[in-house]
Amino acid sequence: MDMRFTPGEQAFRDQVRAFLQAELDADLARKVRLHQPLTKAEMEGWHAKLSAQGWLAGNWPREFGGAGWTAIERHIFEEESARAHAPRIVPFGIAMLGPVLQKFGSKEQQDHWLPRILNGDDWWCQGYSEPGAGSDLAGLRCRAERQGDHYVVNGQKTWTTLGQHANMIFCLVRTSTEGKKQEGISFLLIDMTTPGVTVRPIVLLDGTAEVNEVFFDDVKVPTENLVGEENQGWTYAKYLLTHERTNIAGVGFATAALENLKRVAQAQVHRGRPLADDPLFAAEMASVEIELMAMSTTNLRMLSAAAQGQAPGIESSMLKIKGTQIRQRLDALTRRAYGGWALALPATGNEGQPEGADEVLSASATWLNNRKLSIYGGSNEIQRSIIAGALAKG
Repeated sequence: MDMRFTPGEQAFRDQVRAFLQAELDADLARKVRLHQPLTKAEMEGWHAKLSAQGWLAGNWPREFGGAGWTAIERHIFEEESARAHAPRIVPFGIAMLGPVLQKFGSKEQQDHWLPRILNGDDWWCQGYSEPGAGSDLAGLRCRAERQGDHYVVNGQKTWTTLGQHANMIFCLVRTSTEGKKQEGISFLLIDMTTPGVTVRPIVLLDGTAEVNEVFFDDVKVPTENLVGEENQGWTYAKYLLTHERTNIAGVGFATAALENLKRVAQAQVHRGRPLADDPLFAAEMASVEIELMAMSTTNLRMLSAAAQGQAPGIESSMLKIKGTQIRQRLDALTRRAYGGWALALPATGNEGQPEGADEVLSASATWLNNRKLSIYGGSNEIQRSIIAGALAKG
């Protein structure tokens, strides 16, 4: 595989950089760099700028209103956006539901929902995990019973990221109890303003509520909101998860984190010399950089194959595992680089804390928060089982 970028791809990179320089507000970029929570308005504002540029849905084909980028162009955009500390595109509508509707949705569903995702009329969240069905997603119990021209949904979803902002949720619901537990699951689109839907925040250690519980109590959902065929939702869910797990690999985020680690290691002094000159620490940085380069190559291979119509396979699980491990290693090394200052510090009033203490606090908060990376989207243990099962089948 030729890893050199063509003149056209280099020109596209320059175009992305120019856009980011012109449109990305410095205060917003700083919040992203310090991993501070963004408001709904800030996220929607960035989406609106990308949509106006025609870049919000780089992964969608032009026939559905997307940018129709190649795999390399998507890689370049994600890499440059991460380096500039642009807000992450909220993935639920663009990266997850959109591809499912394009492949399995009816023409009516595509014509109605896809434009609303692009113009910001709908904010989607994901209704997969339940209290008793997280990594074992097929064990879900949220029930949808068909009654005439609608379904009646009862049950609960949990760990619903940014559900407090959403007006729509795509859900896996059980429509049959016959056969294997993977059977009898359907893929349903639910309006969260419908009577009977309740959202409750899950307050985290830092006081934020990034995730939520969602309860359904006799919620009526029109049958036209069923995607594909009834009881075939497991097929659509697996297709969606291949996109989610590839996205979780976060090559661009890891690249930005590596650049930040190098900067911190150069600035921190260890035994009278920059920490970056310490042989052991430098070796660890080199090791994780090599792994990142290898993962980036694998990511490009998979995206290129997907662009040619090949469905992502176990490569998405491999990328999910390796990508999350690399990002966690980078977080840990950055925290180590700050030494004792990386211990919990009060936000204000500590007279002895170093210059740039907000960055030190960010390093610790990021290290703690990103422990979730190897759990959500299907835990890494589950991904290893998927890989082993696929290889056993030949």
